[in-house]
Amino acid sequence: MRWIAIFTDKPGALAIREAQAEAHFDYLEKHRTQIRLAGGVRDEPGGPPDGGLWIMDNIADRAEAVRLCEDDPFFVAGLRQSYVLKAWGFAPCYADVAL
Repeated sequence: MRWIAIFTDKPGALAIREAQAEAHFDYLEKHRTQIRLAGGVRDEPGGPPDGGLWIMDNIADRAEAVRLCEDDPFFVAGLRQSYVLKAWGFAPCYADVAL
């Protein structure tokens, strides 16, 4: 099952992001078979990140997706203000795209 997570960071929390970046990237690498794409989001190109987006695959159920989101060092350290978690599927014309 595929899921997307859209994270919103707490305002003024760039110091947490910087302090936890290495642990966060290690976490993404460790879970690469499930967190297939990930990256920071910004209000404009070149601006400071204020959240993130993950595309997850090979997830058994919603509880597993929640666990992945909430075990991330960014979440544990208090960077994330909130996140939205949605089940996600491909439009038919993208069915052949491999994640």
